[in-house]
Amino acid sequence: MSFDPQNIVVLGAAGALGSAFAKVLSNKYKNASLFAFSRHGDNHINYSCEESLAEAADLASKEKPLDLVIVANGMLHEAKIMPEKSLGDLSAEKFHKIFEVNTIIPALIAKHFLPKLNRQQSSIFTALSARVGSISDNHLGGWYSYRASKAALNMVIKNLSIEIGRRNKKAIIVGLHPGTVDSDLSIPFQKNVADGKLFTPEYSAAKLLTVIEGLTPEQSGKCFAWDSKEVMP
Repeated sequence: MSFDPQNIVVLGAAGALGSAFAKVLSNKYKNASLFAFSRHGDNHINYSCEESLAEAADLASKEKPLDLVIVANGMLHEAKIMPEKSLGDLSAEKFHKIFEVNTIIPALIAKHFLPKLNRQQSSIFTALSARVGSISDNHLGGWYSYRASKAALNMVIKNLSIEIGRRNKKAIIVGLHPGTVDSDLSIPFQKNVADGKLFTPEYSAAKLLTVIEGLTPEQSGKCFAWDSKEVMP
């Protein structure tokens, strides 16, 4: 597939990977329109408000349809929330917060942005997933809410690909696993990362862009890692 997006959206653009995506994309596609949305900045968005999501989608698609949408939002931990090591660490608060950020918000973003995708040529909608969301690849356990939220996101992506594929045959909807990126999200866990497997945000974004550019409609609904390998369900 020859992919040359003219209208690009990055959501979560204030984060390490989101900002790297915006930088890599602006350098690669210099003539494209690029809308970088975040909670703070010029293109402000409130991810928890559907009205705000709808306004953002309308703004980005006002002049032309969307060719590429990247949802770079994600959460693994915050001040009072850390990945669960065992059953005793589970709480409703953790599950609610992690699912809100990792599953519900990307689904609602899709609700408002997918109808704006280009129908005349290939268009792509991606959301950051994670290998730990793979049920078949889970050999360690733990991290209940994060694993479950990413597994649920992968199911949402599959559903979206089926529904949107019925009326937009050129649309491709996939999850992306960026690897372990040197960011606030991974800092507490970097000591366990193998040599050479801790990526800069720019490296991961560039590798994922290569994955994006090589996608075909037959791959819609799947999840791919930074090295182009499919992440199994």
